[in-house]
Parts: sequence; structure tokens; C-alpha cells
Amino acid sequence: MAPWGDAKFFFCILFITCCTVTLAQIPMDCCLSVSHKTIDKSRVADYRRQISGRGCSIDAMIFVTRRGMKLCVSADKPWIQEVVKHVDTLKNICKKHHYKGKRCLGVKHE
Repeated sequence: MAPWGDAKFFFCILFITCCTVTLAQIPMDCCLSVSHKTIDKSRVADYRRQISGRGCSIDAMIFVTRRGMKLCVSADKPWIQEVVKHVDTLKNICKKHHYKGKRCLGVKHE
């Protein structure tokens, strides 16, 4: 009965190793470069911050337009906070109105 116990142990270790390798290879959607142009805040529906060292090589702010395009900009520009504030306000308004109307086009449900 000892060989059967060893086989269970071997397959258990093999399974855990395969799962660990699979989870470690999840690809990330990173900005490789940034634009230095300003973006009209009325075109932006969502945003997220990319931090270097957490799977990506550069710091950036990723803006998602109402049509789903992702735009990478430098995270340290002063106009960024205006756009972020506008998007946060837009999300609150759309949530109150159940994401209906032109104003909420492209805004994701929270």
C-alpha cells in the first residue's frame, strides 16, 4: 500500500506545481509608452492607474474613452486630476440615473 500513497503524493505535488505556473503567467495589459497631449475630459468614461513595479515597467494613467479606446498618459501631469474628478462625478451621476442617457454612454456599471 505504500506505493499507492507515494503516487497520490506525487500527483498532488504535480497538480500544485502546474497551477502555480499557470497563475504566474497571467498577462497584464500595460502601457509601454505615454502621450504628453491633453485629453478632452468629455471623451473619458473611465480610468485606472498603472504603477511601475507591479507588473508594468512605467507609471501611467490609463484613460478609457466612451468608445472603449485606452489612452496612456503620463501620471504626473496637472490636468490629470481634473479629468479624474470629472469621471468620478460622471460615474456618480450615471449611477443615480441608472446609466441611462447620452451622458452615460460608455460608463461602466459599478
